[in-house]
Amino acid sequence: MSDNVVNSVSKTLDKLYGEPLKQLETLIGATGLPVYKDPKSGALLWVDVRELRLRFTLSVNKIAKFVDGLREGKLLYTVCKRCGAKYFPPQADCPRCKASDMEWRETSPVGELITWTVINVKPASFSHHADYVVGIVKMPDGFNITAWVEADPKTLKPGMKMRLLVDRRPGENYITYWFKPA
Repeated sequence: MSDNVVNSVSKTLDKLYGEPLKQLETLIGATGLPVYKDPKSGALLWVDVRELRLRFTLSVNKIAKFVDGLREGKLLYTVCKRCGAKYFPPQADCPRCKASDMEWRETSPVGELITWTVINVKPASFSHHADYVVGIVKMPDGFNITAWVEADPKTLKPGMKMRLLVDRRPGENYITYWFKPA
């Protein structure tokens, strides 16, 4: 390989990864491992030396009613007509009895907060967000929903009533669902 090609690849890598890659190389050189203590929590963290970037394309044809519901500001779930099992996220086929005869229903607008956590170590695709809250909300329909909670975590309490929102999430331009105190 010519020196020009090596220099070109090196410049491209430096432009793409720059300082973080240099820091990782320094860490491995000093300790022999890609491991460091998180300054916030003190937790021992492993930094994978290979960056993983994935973008999925999944068929949602069998649950198109879910997508249509989101467009209409509704969150839908499915109920198996054979065995009565309820599913959120919705299923096209019942995992319990294997039937494909599902009924679509709209989720109740209010649920009860079970638990929550503050996400401060984020996946790369959410790194532009400040720390955010994710909670599990028990719905009166008979299932739990895990979603973002728009609230100061210091104000949250187990059993709190939470209102379901279906809209374009502020700061992003796609329709999704989340909760805020009712």
